[in-house]
Amino acid sequence: MLAELRPSLAPVLPAVARAYALPRTLPGVAGVALTFDDGPHPEGTPMILEVLAREGERATFFLVGEQVRRRPGLAAEIVAAGHAVALHGDRHRLQLRLSANAVCEDLARGVEAVASATGVAPTLHRPPYGIYSLAGLTAARTAGLRPLLWSRWGKDWRKFTTPARIAARAARDLERGDVILLHDADFYSSHHSHRRTAAALPVIIAEIRRRGLGTVLAV
Repeated sequence: MLAELRPSLAPVLPAVARAYALPRTLPGVAGVALTFDDGPHPEGTPMILEVLAREGERATFFLVGEQVRRRPGLAAEIVAAGHAVALHGDRHRLQLRLSANAVCEDLARGVEAVASATGVAPTLHRPPYGIYSLAGLTAARTAGLRPLLWSRWGKDWRKFTTPARIAARAARDLERGDVILLHDADFYSSHHSHRRTAAALPVIIAEIRRRGLGTVLAV
């Protein structure tokens, strides 16, 4: 049982992430990866896409299959705008509560949903909450999905945070290869949290540029 739980510590313990070969950064790239989880969202995703278009930057969206099926056109719009799509799961469920078969089925349904809507089969995966079970990690790799966690996050899902706090946390001490975790949806977090994220995004981008970096796709 303990072995099954160990990968779940990777988001908070870099040593565990290394032990299970769970990347938190993108070594060798020239910039920073902006990543957004939990969408597509009917309000949040267009808001984020608008900021990215205005700033001329790119991002990677870790999509949820059940949300893609509700709005496939919006998922396709992400790709049409030049961004990358990846898989966050078919449903937003903690892997530790799922059987090995349930995780496999979730991944398969999620891949099919994203590929059907966008024409792009996802190759990257980040589980809900960033938490892998051992069975889930095995299932993802067996399905040909490469895990990617994060090295910076805005904690933008919190109810009482602010755009300034999100930006300060997400952009602190940025370096090449950092992966920033944000959210373009409030389905699984505090109400309207995506609005604070959209407000923080230009500040985050400004700090990326101040450090002489750009944005890269996490592919």
